[in-house]
Amino acid sequence: MSKRIKGSCTTILVGKDASIDGSTIIARNEDGNEPLHPQKFVVVRPEDQPRHYQSVLSKFNIDLPDNPLQYTSTPEAVDGHGLWAAAGINSDNVAMTSTETITTNSRILGVDPLVDEGIGEEDMPTITLPYIHSAREGVERLGSLLEKYGTYETNGIGFSDNNEVWWFESIAGHHWAAVRIPDDAYVVAPNRFNIDDFDFDDHENYMASADLQDLIEQHHINPDREGYDLRHIFGSATIKDTRYNNPRAWYGQKYFNPEFDTTPIDQDLPFICRTDRKISIEDVKFVLSSHYQNTPYDVYGTTGTDAEKKLYRPIGINRNQELHILQIRNDVPAAIAGVHWLAFGPNTFNSVLPFYANVNDTPAPYKNTTGEFDPANMYWLANTLAIFGDTDFALFEDFENLYEENTTAAARNLEIKADAAAADQDDLQSYLASVNDEMAAINVKNSTKLLGQMLKLAAPRMKLQFTLHD
Repeated sequence: MSKRIKGSCTTILVGKDASIDGSTIIARNEDGNEPLHPQKFVVVRPEDQPRHYQSVLSKFNIDLPDNPLQYTSTPEAVDGHGLWAAAGINSDNVAMTSTETITTNSRILGVDPLVDEGIGEEDMPTITLPYIHSAREGVERLGSLLEKYGTYETNGIGFSDNNEVWWFESIAGHHWAAVRIPDDAYVVAPNRFNIDDFDFDDHENYMASADLQDLIEQHHINPDREGYDLRHIFGSATIKDTRYNNPRAWYGQKYFNPEFDTTPIDQDLPFICRTDRKISIEDVKFVLSSHYQNTPYDVYGTTGTDAEKKLYRPIGINRNQELHILQIRNDVPAAIAGVHWLAFGPNTFNSVLPFYANVNDTPAPYKNTTGEFDPANMYWLANTLAIFGDTDFALFEDFENLYEENTTAAARNLEIKADAAAADQDDLQSYLASVNDEMAAINVKNSTKLLGQMLKLAAPRMKLQFTLHD
């Protein structure tokens, strides 16, 4: 059995009335436990989906239904640690991001211990996403699997379709709760238990394992005198949260709501938030790339002390492996509604592209990643830009910003043209795949150009130099 590892991700959820174009959005940074866990972008066809699934990290196994849907996926590129499919959109335009590692506490773990041979992050997308036809069905299927088989870790999972966004959190070994994100709201979720106020009587907007309310009462684990704040009941409020988790939620919320009177260490930052502005893909990308810009805590900043720059864990970090923004649009036909926005590597130095999900194949630079360095593949090229860019952020920042803006703009332009031409295509999936290939080619070209610009800027600053005028 392979060693179990935990990622440390950040999730953003956006309801359809909170987004700029009426789309639902679920997004997450997939962060490894260390830098450089190669990722790839693939399509899993029904004939390639396993009918019997065996976990690598536990003894969990299951016979799967014989009618899977096709879906996109961003799995590990190196075999041996399990699939870790991470995120995708299926052919019914249902999206899933899985998972956000979350916290718990000894009270609930004493009541419902974790299950060493249960399911985990490695397994969840593969055994859930191909078999659901709505976000609500995703919650119900994953909840039933967790109740039956248990889990060896606690996680947060996002589901969406064109109407609804749901956030699911596992609670210790066999229990779970989920909340429908209001259409006009957004969420920034770090690695803590996130759900706060919970209404057990509202079955349209809240779901949970059947005995969860009774469990709370029977074992006296609610610290509040009134109501059910699940974060208080099942989550943590540790010193680590004030350094590792809460600051990320604080910065994301302050970006969307500058008027919030909160601090980075607040333990009761809200779960459901609303803002007067409408949220764009670019907003989501900025927050998931952020490193506390315009605060003393920015590792690249000039106003903070060395101690302040190391005080809080940023959202953009060297352990970002891939960023997905799963968008289900409502202003286009269903056949082109699902967009799997994707970027590889540390997000401060990459560009996200709007890949159509209704395709039979993915672009070669995104699907052919291996464990060996190859700058022809976007995972390795993006990480090269990040490592180089980190050496002198101020020197490269303007060029990186222009690269990201121009690349995303060019891809958006292709998307607009493809949306208009889609109805005239005899083989829509092949056409959309060719558009995705064009987007990937633009990013490879622009990334290579940026690397060349960095070289020209950095070469005169090398310490290994000498002139007679020194």
